[in-house]
Amino acid sequence: MSRPDPATLTPQTIVAFLEDIFERRGGEEYLGEPVTMAEHMLQGATIAEKNGLPEIIIVAALLHDIGHFTSEFGTFRIDDTEDRHHEEAGAEVLEAFFPSLVTDCVRYHVAAKRYLCATKPEYYNRLSEASIHSLNLQGGPMSAEEVAAFEQNPNLKEIIQVRYLDEAGKHADMETPPFSHFAPMVQRIVDAHCGVTP
Repeated sequence: MSRPDPATLTPQTIVAFLEDIFERRGGEEYLGEPVTMAEHMLQGATIAEKNGLPEIIIVAALLHDIGHFTSEFGTFRIDDTEDRHHEEAGAEVLEAFFPSLVTDCVRYHVAAKRYLCATKPEYYNRLSEASIHSLNLQGGPMSAEEVAAFEQNPNLKEIIQVRYLDEAGKHADMETPPFSHFAPMVQRIVDAHCGVTP
């Protein structure tokens, strides 16, 4: 089956498009961490599900790093020497199909790390070496002005939840279900947002 053009995606094809990315590209290295890209995102979603979090948080955790596959979206030049702004790329491709709570969790999960490092010094001690390296590329802890602005986001609580799930999803030996396990809940979130009747 040929891969769809991202510009032609619909509520009926977006979930298969995302699953295809997980299957084809998910085995790629996750920025120096002991897990692959797919393992990282699946672990976050699995931890969320096991903790009884709402489906929308599970889906946000599952998709928070989808923007690392920028070449799939036809956006954002990749430059390994700078932050890739994967969070913006991911949010852009998802925002036509997902509610703002999901896209905010995607768009601001990097900012949430900077926020937590500024407001909870103990959070910094939880970061892996790779995460500290990316933090430095991403601007370091927020300034007081940035913190105040960030706290105005109506989805702040959920963004922070997904950030903690992001940090938790880095276990080299954790078993997770495949994307197909989460696909029905992803579709439910899409359908609810797009007004699709089951």
